[in-house]
Amino acid sequence: MFTNRDLYKLIIPLIIEQLLAVTVGMADVMMVATAGEVAVSGVSLVDMINVLIINIFAALATGGAVVCAQCIGRKQKKEAGEYAKQLLFIVSTISITIALFVLIFKEPLLQLVFGKIEAEVMKNALTYIIISALSYPFLALYNGVAALFRAIGNSKISMKISILMNVLNIIGNAIFVFGFNMGVAGVALSSLFSRMLAACIMLILLNKPNELLYIESLWKIRPEGWRLKRILGIGIPNALENSMFQLGRVLVVSIISGFGTVQIAANAVANNLDALGCIPGQAMSLAMITVVGQCVGAGDYKAVKYYTKKLLKMTYVFTILANASILIGLPFILSIYKLSPETLKLATILVLIHDGCAMLMWPAAFTLPNALRAANDVKFTMVVSIFSMWTFRILFSVILGKGMGLGAIGVWIAMIMDWIFRLTCFIIRFRREKWRLKSGL
Repeated sequence: MFTNRDLYKLIIPLIIEQLLAVTVGMADVMMVATAGEVAVSGVSLVDMINVLIINIFAALATGGAVVCAQCIGRKQKKEAGEYAKQLLFIVSTISITIALFVLIFKEPLLQLVFGKIEAEVMKNALTYIIISALSYPFLALYNGVAALFRAIGNSKISMKISILMNVLNIIGNAIFVFGFNMGVAGVALSSLFSRMLAACIMLILLNKPNELLYIESLWKIRPEGWRLKRILGIGIPNALENSMFQLGRVLVVSIISGFGTVQIAANAVANNLDALGCIPGQAMSLAMITVVGQCVGAGDYKAVKYYTKKLLKMTYVFTILANASILIGLPFILSIYKLSPETLKLATILVLIHDGCAMLMWPAAFTLPNALRAANDVKFTMVVSIFSMWTFRILFSVILGKGMGLGAIGVWIAMIMDWIFRLTCFIIRFRREKWRLKSGL
């Protein structure tokens, strides 16, 4: 079904898109830093909430992408378009609801999540979250349509629009922050305008009759219960799983914050570098949805197994290359951060733990489950992921980090325990082929 050329045409744009998401986020922080530490603090706090919300949108989009990919695999172009309509209805409705909730309860929400915040930090956080909330519907639509294009194997479109959106965001930041001295508001407005434009362009592209995935009458979308149920049947478990994962990460940061400045700084630096090492795997996870989803739709059991193994092997190759490069260049990379000797030593240990283990474990723990999701086996992945997060990442972070006095190192060991449990469950599930019952193969 897919030649090597087809796979690379799908994968390379996805890698570029994921890389952009990380690097542009770094650029945003650097620019807002000129407005002072209070501005950075306000933005970083809201970004934790934004990441959680963005992951909800992405998870819902995955539900639509899986169903559309299966329709394309069955050569049901019109049916894919009908499901695409329902996905747009879902993400629009949910994103507007979330935006209104955040706008109404913004201050209590920030206090609930982060406790007592300094007055100036709260002021900046409120400014940022108000403007961010206005962008949620546009961001949800962009994510939804991008997922749909990926589902049909056209990742170039989402990559190109992502490049445009991020370039405009950086330019906007420069104009609003440096030109008009708007600080936090400037960064937020730049994101709002770039997301609005990206969403509009994506919707226009989805309205082209000659495309494999085509939606006519965008303004006449009506909910269809049974189609919504099928999309949400995949999207909701995925959204719950992603939400719990992000919430768990917030709690982990909260645990580490009690270990002192050195450990907080080392953890932050290590997280930045680790995000780069995960980019190939995250891109391959998206590719797995497209390829396996279409194979399931075509009813080709052998193809599902073949491409799952093939993509998993490719993920290992890319992950090893990315993380090995980081480890080889680690002394130089860490020297850029101008860390104290104690912080430098700890950051080095944390990166060695993550990147060394990632080369062996990350693909099976995080890319393989997307093959199961593409085969409709979403409840299993949800249960495993949520259980593993709260048992190993959270509970054992407390036991190893606080109870045994290992600090951040203990927290990161707990993370590896989480990976081991996940990959064990997912490998067994795939090999026993219980996912076939969910996929109908």
